[in-house]
Amino acid sequence: MPALTRRGAMTALGSAILAVPLTHRAALAQHDDTSREMILNDPAVPVAGNPRGDVTIVAFLDYNCPYCKKAVPDLDRIVKEDGKIRLVYKDWPVIRPTSIDGATMALAAKYQGKYVVAHHALMGIPGAGVPREKMRQGLQAAGIDMARLDADMQAKSTEIYAIIKRNMAQADAIGFSGTPAYLVGPFQTSVLDYQGFRQVVADARKRQAQGQ
Repeated sequence: MPALTRRGAMTALGSAILAVPLTHRAALAQHDDTSREMILNDPAVPVAGNPRGDVTIVAFLDYNCPYCKKAVPDLDRIVKEDGKIRLVYKDWPVIRPTSIDGATMALAAKYQGKYVVAHHALMGIPGAGVPREKMRQGLQAAGIDMARLDADMQAKSTEIYAIIKRNMAQADAIGFSGTPAYLVGPFQTSVLDYQGFRQVVADARKRQAQGQ
């Protein structure tokens, strides 16, 4: 896989919701890869939750981000309890070189139908500088077929690389400065707990009902 150019170290964003309508981000329409359609509906990226949900959460995450790891249980909880949320995963490896390893392995796992398993296994490893071998151990313990994973990483390297590059371009176009970063309906948000997710989802539904 070609080397990826990473952004700078993570900037920890505050816990308050940054209610910036996505429709105000004119840069999103300037290139196909950063269009609103590709951000929300890239056919190559993994999707969880309710595929017919009335609110979409797009989550830009890094497997070396402790704030991402802390938020995962709350994000999973709101998606499960609400039942009407479509969750789009955007692997955005910006913190450490091994972040790229994690994103590559997680995306390769989708070819054996286990992206979500791999995602949670990697997010379950504590720390902000997880070595590649420790990531591999976590994936193996979670039931990932490592021989197939390695084969898919090699055979699908072009596709995996393209997904990561698109994710990076999209995050830059939106103006995100660090992980975690979320789009919830028309809103851009950062570090959230369960109540924060509940509130922004409710706000997104209200805004959508108003036709905005």
